[in-house]
Amino acid sequence: MKDKQLWSNKLTYILTVAGATIGFGCTWRFPYLVGENGGGAYVLLFCIAMILFGIPMILVENVIGRRAMKNSVDAFSVAKKDGTKINPAWKIVGYLGLIGAFGILAYYMVLGGWVFTYIANIFTGNFDLSSAITNKVYTQNFYNQNIVNNPLMVGIYTFVFVFINWYILKKGIIDGIEKFVKLLMPLLFLCLLIVISGNIMLSGFEDGVRFYLSVDFSKLTPKLFIDVLGQVFFALSLGFGVMITLSSYLSKDENLFETATITGILNTIIAVLAGFMIFPAIFTAGLEPASGPSLVFITLPVAFSHIPFGNILAIFFFTMLLVAALTTSITIYQVIIRVLEEKLHISTSKATTFTLIVIFIFGNLPSVLAYGPLRDFLIMKRNIFDFFDAVSANIFFVLTALLCCIYVGWVLKEDAISEISNSGKIKSPFVKIWYNYIKFVLPVIILVIFIAGLTTF
Repeated sequence: MKDKQLWSNKLTYILTVAGATIGFGCTWRFPYLVGENGGGAYVLLFCIAMILFGIPMILVENVIGRRAMKNSVDAFSVAKKDGTKINPAWKIVGYLGLIGAFGILAYYMVLGGWVFTYIANIFTGNFDLSSAITNKVYTQNFYNQNIVNNPLMVGIYTFVFVFINWYILKKGIIDGIEKFVKLLMPLLFLCLLIVISGNIMLSGFEDGVRFYLSVDFSKLTPKLFIDVLGQVFFALSLGFGVMITLSSYLSKDENLFETATITGILNTIIAVLAGFMIFPAIFTAGLEPASGPSLVFITLPVAFSHIPFGNILAIFFFTMLLVAALTTSITIYQVIIRVLEEKLHISTSKATTFTLIVIFIFGNLPSVLAYGPLRDFLIMKRNIFDFFDAVSANIFFVLTALLCCIYVGWVLKEDAISEISNSGKIKSPFVKIWYNYIKFVLPVIILVIFIAGLTTF
């Protein structure tokens, strides 16, 4: 049995957790949902939801992970401090998280392949944004020809993205994930700031910011708030074992309240900054912000073509998307890899190779082909790509999070309080407030989200 590894320091852990949460949820999904839901109202509710739901839920998974210091399955079977054994049936929660992790990686890596496709074609000049495009026909045709109708090329770029993940992950948690996150996160912030800086002088900057931050209170509805809560799930990588796994490498001396709060704040800042990358450009080009999921891949390239050095800014933007996706995907993979390492007693390299090959064959390839030869193969009226997305987001993530809350509040009880207070060293009224909140209130909120998600099927 190899020695237990811990994060080198708190900053490294925070950067890794931030990387895990700053993926397509922040940089792709959040902006298009803002565009669809009237701008500032969605942003306001997202910030509120992060405080009321996101940070408390991060703490739930932190408690489970650091208390057990095991993989996301066995974390649910560690006996309590008084020697009371926990029913092994609780391991089902960990397995539900693994299924959810498989589901998101199945299509998430393909999105990475899409982004790679854009970067390569802009860089080689095959997708030219150096002169103003008057409508979306050009970008729609590119999307159709290179994404929808070219599964071979998307498959190749997806494989490249998977290979990069494999190269990092096979080195382990310290020499792999920790080392590369220290390089990737500054690169992500650099790309983010370059694109935002390029937008400041745009003619549509003021209109874009006004749409983005002005709150129309008539749009603040209960349904919108439930939708925002679902986005917080997606944005924070909750419900599929990421936070449990990452916090299992965290020192017992770290203040979980502090690290969870910083994580939530960083995620919110990046999500909000993503809007400053997108909406000024959209309004400068006179485009419709409510473009849905195609906002980044079809609408935004038109906007870049109206900006000086549009090709360069587009490359930085899509590079930022790719880095954000990479810092998330390596942590999701790590959930499954850690389980295989500890359950099967195999090396990190073997667990990594097995995990990525299986997901590539049974998840990534079907998702690639969902827009090609398998486009007519539907499950619950969805193609394979959309099915993986819908089932993971609306069922497995939410159900796992609900059971995590019940486990911490109703099974761990005093053990949870001891863990979050560092065995009583942290004297704060928030300890009891948090415990009662996640025991009585948060499960009800998650149950509402779960029921709302089921109505989409």
